[in-house]
Amino acid sequence: ELLGSTDLDLLFITDRGAEDNPESTMPYGESRANRVAFGSARVRIGPGMSWNDLRRESYLTERTRDTDLTLGRVVELGRFPNEPYEVERIPGVGVFRDDAVMSLHSQASSQLREELKERVAASPRKEVVLYVHGFNETFATAAFTTAELCHFLGRESVCSFFTWPASSSGNFLTSYTATTESAQYAVGHLKKTIRLLATTPGVERVQLLAHSRGTALMLDALRELFLEAIAAGQEPAEALKIDNLVLFSPDVDVDVGGQAITAFVSDPDLISVWPTGRLPRSLNGRMTVYSSPQDRALLVSRILFRSNHRIGNLRAEDISAEKQDYLSRAGNFDIIIFEGKRTDAFGHSYFTTNPRVSSDVIQLLRYGTRLGEPGRELSKVGAVVWQFPAGD
Repeated sequence: ELLGSTDLDLLFITDRGAEDNPESTMPYGESRANRVAFGSARVRIGPGMSWNDLRRESYLTERTRDTDLTLGRVVELGRFPNEPYEVERIPGVGVFRDDAVMSLHSQASSQLREELKERVAASPRKEVVLYVHGFNETFATAAFTTAELCHFLGRESVCSFFTWPASSSGNFLTSYTATTESAQYAVGHLKKTIRLLATTPGVERVQLLAHSRGTALMLDALRELFLEAIAAGQEPAEALKIDNLVLFSPDVDVDVGGQAITAFVSDPDLISVWPTGRLPRSLNGRMTVYSSPQDRALLVSRILFRSNHRIGNLRAEDISAEKQDYLSRAGNFDIIIFEGKRTDAFGHSYFTTNPRVSSDVIQLLRYGTRLGEPGRELSKVGAVVWQFPAGD
């Protein structure tokens, strides 16, 4: 992946509409498109910086040079048909999808798969890392975060991002409300994306990462995909090839999130097609949640939703021993609490701005290091809860 270069070439999938602001340089804006498009987005790290300079700066706790990111050439490689897909009714028989639309759908699927196969073939690790952003993000900022993650993960995987029409302008309250519904609008599109990534020949693993409001979108899409696999008699972990699911600062009510993760356990009639009493396996790796009580953005969200707790705001003492014991028995699940100093204005993006947290993410995803092992020496404060050392 452009090793020896300060550039990164990312795969994007989006249901954003075309940018309609003449003063903007973005290819896609805040409106909702009635189709899914995909393509290549080039990101450059550090203006005027050589590869050796970037590599040296990457190992420093505090940078000595400006490492701003800039968005380069964005090329749309293809798009799926407009939704809803056209249908035709045959009297006495039923309703069918239109053949012409299905041909376009198949063409777009093949284009995306071929692009993905080429990228996988050129990557040392035959896996796809897919990042889903949160509120107040543009196409460019989503690309920048993905580029940072990709760079520090060693540029060894196919790096991609799903960018949805999150609002990033106007009044905060109305913008946040619009974003909440746009996340719901994007669920079906993210579901299609993950399914397509997982079923592309050559892809061995899929690593899913989501931030803030994007975590709600991710959980909703995965719930539908898991039930879809189970209804077909498939093990979700095998059908979807999901290794790790990592949720950064989840902007999700703790009760709503808990239900999304465990609801099928309490509804045995829902998965009656499953052949045994054993519950289906969702992930091959682990589900990891990063939370910070000092996250100011989630404090605002908590007030707006009148939520007792947002998952991304949890403290160790907010999770009872009984709940922790249940989560420990139910699956491979970790909650990591960060209470260190803020390294960004709202304390909401610490997974990229705080070196200790980003290092932990790298150890998890790049090296497969388990919590408690060298490189991830966090304090275990509960059955599933870990905490960064004081002062980090």
